[in-house]
Amino acid sequence: MKISWLKLKNDKNNFNVFKRFGFDVFDVDKPENIDNKINELINNNYKTIVITSELSGFSEDIIKKYNKKEDIKIIIAPRKKE
Repeated sequence: MKISWLKLKNDKNNFNVFKRFGFDVFDVDKPENIDNKINELINNNYKTIVITSELSGFSEDIIKKYNKKEDIKIIIAPRKKE
């Protein structure tokens, strides 16, 4: 099972520990591109995708497409306190 984490490119607080351990943490340049990045990851066989709560508000596909799919899990991570 492939797992990925998605965050904004300028986000320096979220998912750093996963990145340090070599996990697949991907940056999104613009929040509006979140659905494209999710689709790209799914096409590359990622079955679990964790995204920041900031990005989740920009995705139209999370609920429409993936909410009822059992093979794809999209997890919205709460905002990390600074």
